[in-house]
Amino acid sequence: MSPTLFERIIAREIPSTVVYEDDDYIAIKDIAPKAPVHLLVIPKKVSTRIDEISDAAEMGRLWLTAVKVAQSQLADYRLVVNVGAGGGQEVFHTHIHVLGGWDTGSAVGFGG
Repeated sequence: MSPTLFERIIAREIPSTVVYEDDDYIAIKDIAPKAPVHLLVIPKKVSTRIDEISDAAEMGRLWLTAVKVAQSQLADYRLVVNVGAGGGQEVFHTHIHVLGGWDTGSAVGFGG
Protein backbone atom coordinates (compact mmCIF):
# COMPACT_ATOMS: atom_id res chain seq x y z
CA MET A 1 0.00 0.00 0.00
CA SER A 2 1.30 3.46 -0.86
CA PRO A 3 2.15 5.84 1.97
CA THR A 4 -0.55 8.36 2.85
CA LEU A 5 -0.03 12.06 2.22
CA PHE A 6 0.51 12.49 5.95
CA GLU A 7 3.08 9.66 6.10
CA ARG A 8 4.98 11.46 3.36
CA ILE A 9 4.79 14.71 5.35
CA ILE A 10 5.99 12.92 8.50
CA ALA A 11 8.90 11.45 6.47
CA ARG A 12 9.66 14.98 5.21
CA GLU A 13 9.12 13.90 1.60
CA ILE A 14 6.54 16.68 1.25
CA PRO A 15 7.19 20.08 2.84
CA SER A 16 4.82 21.46 5.46
CA THR A 17 4.82 23.99 8.26
CA VAL A 18 5.23 21.99 11.46
CA VAL A 19 3.94 23.67 14.62
CA TYR A 20 4.39 20.69 16.98
CA GLU A 21 6.08 17.31 16.92
CA ASP A 22 6.92 14.57 19.36
CA ASP A 23 7.59 10.84 19.02
CA ASP A 24 3.93 10.00 18.37
CA TYR A 25 2.30 13.06 16.75
CA ILE A 26 2.91 15.90 14.35
CA ALA A 27 0.85 19.07 13.95
CA ILE A 28 1.00 21.09 10.75
CA LYS A 29 -0.69 24.10 9.20
CA ASP A 30 -3.45 23.09 6.77
CA ILE A 31 -2.63 24.12 3.18
CA ALA A 32 -6.30 24.90 2.48
CA PRO A 33 -7.41 26.61 5.71
CA LYS A 34 -11.09 26.85 6.63
CA ALA A 35 -10.38 29.29 9.48
CA PRO A 36 -7.82 32.01 10.25
CA VAL A 37 -5.90 29.32 12.18
CA HIS A 38 -6.29 25.78 10.82
CA LEU A 39 -3.95 23.08 12.04
CA LEU A 40 -3.95 19.30 11.65
CA VAL A 41 -2.89 17.02 14.51
CA ILE A 42 -1.78 13.73 13.00
CA PRO A 43 -0.74 10.52 14.76
CA LYS A 44 2.41 9.01 13.32
CA LYS A 45 0.85 5.56 13.84
CA VAL A 46 -1.44 5.12 10.85
CA SER A 47 -5.13 4.38 11.10
CA THR A 48 -7.45 5.21 8.23
CA ARG A 49 -10.14 6.82 10.38
CA ILE A 50 -10.50 7.70 14.05
CA ASP A 51 -13.09 5.01 14.76
CA GLU A 52 -10.43 2.38 14.03
CA ILE A 53 -8.65 3.39 17.25
CA SER A 54 -9.93 1.02 19.93
CA ASP A 55 -7.32 1.60 22.63
CA ALA A 56 -8.63 4.17 25.14
CA ALA A 57 -5.13 5.34 26.09
CA GLU A 58 -4.19 5.88 22.45
CA MET A 59 -7.41 7.81 21.81
CA GLY A 60 -6.88 9.88 24.93
CA ARG A 61 -3.31 10.77 23.97
CA LEU A 62 -4.49 11.88 20.52
CA TRP A 63 -7.15 14.20 21.97
CA LEU A 64 -4.85 15.50 24.71
CA THR A 65 -2.24 16.30 22.08
CA ALA A 66 -4.84 18.13 19.98
CA VAL A 67 -5.84 20.22 23.02
CA LYS A 68 -2.18 20.93 23.83
CA VAL A 69 -1.52 22.08 20.26
CA ALA A 70 -4.70 24.17 20.20
CA GLN A 71 -3.89 25.89 23.49
CA SER A 72 -0.37 26.68 22.31
CA GLN A 73 -1.82 28.64 19.37
CA LEU A 74 -5.26 29.91 20.44
CA ALA A 75 -7.30 31.01 23.45
CA ASP A 76 -10.52 29.63 21.95
CA TYR A 77 -10.75 26.90 19.36
CA ARG A 78 -12.76 24.14 17.75
CA LEU A 79 -11.63 20.52 17.33
CA VAL A 80 -13.16 18.64 14.39
CA VAL A 81 -12.79 15.09 13.09
CA ASN A 82 -14.20 14.02 9.74
CA VAL A 83 -14.83 10.28 9.56
CA GLY A 84 -15.10 8.66 6.14
CA ALA A 85 -15.83 10.22 2.77
CA GLY A 86 -19.47 10.82 3.73
CA GLY A 87 -18.26 12.70 6.80
CA GLY A 88 -15.99 14.96 4.77
CA GLN A 89 -12.72 13.09 5.28
CA GLU A 90 -10.36 13.72 2.37
CA VAL A 91 -7.09 12.20 3.62
CA PHE A 92 -7.59 8.68 4.93
CA HIS A 93 -5.10 8.88 7.79
CA THR A 94 -6.63 9.81 11.16
CA HIS A 95 -6.26 13.50 12.04
CA ILE A 96 -7.91 16.19 14.14
CA HIS A 97 -8.55 19.68 12.78
CA VAL A 98 -7.79 22.59 15.13
CA LEU A 99 -9.73 25.66 14.02
CA GLY A 100 -9.88 29.14 15.47
CA GLY A 101 -8.87 32.75 15.20
CA TRP A 102 -12.25 34.13 14.16
CA ASP A 103 -13.20 37.64 15.24
CA THR A 104 -15.92 37.81 17.87
CA GLY A 105 -19.30 37.50 16.21
CA SER A 106 -17.90 36.08 12.96
CA ALA A 107 -19.34 32.95 11.43
CA VAL A 108 -17.54 29.88 12.74
CA GLY A 109 -18.95 27.17 10.50
CA PHE A 110 -16.52 24.54 9.30
CA GLY A 111 -15.95 25.21 5.61
CA GLY A 112 -17.58 28.61 5.86
